Amino acid sequence: MGNLDCATFVSMTELRVTLPERLARDARKAGLLSAKAIRALLRQAMRRKAAAQAFLENAERVAAAGVPALSEDEIQAEINAVRKAKRQPRRAARGR
Repeated sequence: MGNLDCATFVSMTELRVTLPERLARDARKAGLLSAKAIRALLRQAMRRKAAAQAFLENAERVAAAGVPALSEDEIQAEINAVRKAKRQPRRAARGR
C-alpha cells in the first residue's frame, strides 16, 4: 500500500442541504452547488463572520476607553485619506 508515514488523511463531512427549488435551480445555474464552490462560500462566510466579530470586539474596547465617536464627515475624511494613500504608490510606479 506504500509508505503510510507520509500519507495525509483528511476527514470529510458530507453535507445535505434542503433548498427551495427555485434557489437550488438558480444556484446550480450559477455553479454554486459544486463542492468547490460550497467550500469557497463557507470560507468567505467564515472570514466575514470573523471580521464582524473582531469589529464588534474592537468597538467594545473603544467604547470602554471612552473614545468619542467619529462624525460622518470624519469617517469620510478617513476613507478618503486611505484611498489617497493607496493611489500614491500606483501613481509613483507610473511615473506621475
